Amino acid sequence: MSVPLSILDLALIGKGETARTSLNGSVALAQEAERSGYRRVWYAEHHNMAAVASSATSVLIAHVAAHTDHIRLGAGGIMLPNHAPLTIAEQFGTLEVLHPGRIDLGVGRAPGSDQATSRALRRDPRAADTFPQDVQELQGYLGDESHVPGVDAVPGKGTHVPIYILGSSLYGATLAAALGLPYGFASHFAPAALEEAVAIYRRDFRPSEQLDQPWVIAGANVVAADTEAEAEANHRVVKRGRVSLFFGRGRSFTDDEADAILASPEARPLQEMMRYTAVGTMTQVADYLDAFAQHADADELMLAHQAPTLASRLRSIHLVAQGRGLVPA
Repeated sequence: MSVPLSILDLALIGKGETARTSLNGSVALAQEAERSGYRRVWYAEHHNMAAVASSATSVLIAHVAAHTDHIRLGAGGIMLPNHAPLTIAEQFGTLEVLHPGRIDLGVGRAPGSDQATSRALRRDPRAADTFPQDVQELQGYLGDESHVPGVDAVPGKGTHVPIYILGSSLYGATLAAALGLPYGFASHFAPAALEEAVAIYRRDFRPSEQLDQPWVIAGANVVAADTEAEAEANHRVVKRGRVSLFFGRGRSFTDDEADAILASPEARPLQEMMRYTAVGTMTQVADYLDAFAQHADADELMLAHQAPTLASRLRSIHLVAQGRGLVPA
């Protein structure tokens, strides 16, 4: 089952790197994705995370768009309860005016941060309750007629930037179906409800002005390398890094300590997060992705290339494209 491939760039700041290094890497990654035939690259809004450089998501999209030619770029996603819909419509309307036909807007309702950071963002704790209404208000600002009399997004009005509902639960599936919007499931880190959510979305989908048929994007992790052994080694490094992130509390672990934690019952939730991960050569990864697309009933796959260095992520991107026939082997 061959479906389009896209990329979720996690904009990671590696050990010894700076935010500038990470953002330069995001440009290189998008350029490789463009050369390799991927459909789009998305960036997620996170705040107060020392290892992630995509907090100012629309600014990052603008920068990458200025250094690429045709690949679609977007948010995967903007956490809409953190913002006024008008502000997001103006930001993404501006991006669409500057880079016509290349901008996507994925939105979610999760905080993307902890409680202290939410307070620093001036986020109303009840903001997620109005997520459906906020999405519809956003649609109006980006469409031809605002839902708020006398208020237009400039730029934004009439741009029709496509909106995607993102989620990891049944809530997003139900909302995306009701509004007739494409749906992205975060199975690359929250796999549990994937099959049920997609089934509900397809069953209840109602066509809209934006979309006449359901469109499902499913997330998966990928670690591709020239040899299976290299891919497995890279995957081990990634998993050890997650141990430090989830269990470190300011300390680092030796490889042996990290491996012992990974083998313990305490690490089962961490292992479960990476349930949908393709590791291996380009052929092995291609076979896995074909099977996963069928399992997820997906129309498109959003891949998070999880290799530990920029060079290994770029190689992974290219190998996957070769394995799927997007570029010559």
